[in-house]
Amino acid sequence: MNDEALAERFQANRSHLRAVAYRMLGSDAEADDAVQEAWLRLSRSDTGEVANLAGWLTTVVGRVCLDMLRSRKSRREEPLAAAPAGAAESADPERAAVLADSVGVAMLVVLETLDPAERLAFVLHDMFAVPYDDIAPIVDRTPVAARQLASRARRRVQGAHAAPEPDLALQRQVVSAFLAAAREGDFEALVAVLDPDAVSRSDVPGATVTRGAAAVARNAAVGAASAGAYLALIDGTVGIVAEPGTPRYRVLTFTFTPTAVRTITILTSPHSLTPLRVEPLP
Repeated sequence: MNDEALAERFQANRSHLRAVAYRMLGSDAEADDAVQEAWLRLSRSDTGEVANLAGWLTTVVGRVCLDMLRSRKSRREEPLAAAPAGAAESADPERAAVLADSVGVAMLVVLETLDPAERLAFVLHDMFAVPYDDIAPIVDRTPVAARQLASRARRRVQGAHAAPEPDLALQRQVVSAFLAAAREGDFEALVAVLDPDAVSRSDVPGATVTRGAAAVARNAAVGAASAGAYLALIDGTVGIVAEPGTPRYRVLTFTFTPTAVRTITILTSPHSLTPLRVEPLP
């Protein structure tokens, strides 16, 4: 196969590969890096005998992502929480990418709690219908062990989604106080609504994670302070929408302790924003 034909076949699978990488890594930049690495490995490999190129590429991306997750874990880095995770694979890669964007931010938060091998087995099997026989060599396990990894991850995911319904009234009170303090530039009031160990993140590639109430207050207030910002339900949780319809459009999502804000995620990229379910507060 000549280089042009190989590039065309890779391009036909790119959206599917990026969907897999994004659900594995939770980062736009890292997903792009994983897909680029898959292309480099393809261009250096003899794939003349490969009957299922899409499956071969999915396996390669899976291996690359697993290595990246293990490296991230060994460095004790916290990945950027940015966006939704996905559903099931289709024979049509474009449709697979759309389906994979159908679940909200909460899923990615749960996936971050999984061991890298568990995450890979769960994402590939439950979200993209990859057989356990194909997953097993990626994680250096037998198919039975790969099934056990996915099953363990599935129980943890289902357990997280079985949590009690959120207290929207309390969330509304806390986020309203945060937004009012951000608009008024009241630093002490901002710190007061944050947990002392609060964390803020952004989906901007390369952005660092900010920790501690004072640092989070300084960082996150900038994202919320515009006059047009307002409260909304973001995938079922109270958050803040700022400057929709402009190049500065951004969404702030929150997690909560019983009385304060625990984490703030500032979403700005179209890949993060487009799949969000944004609804008026009841």
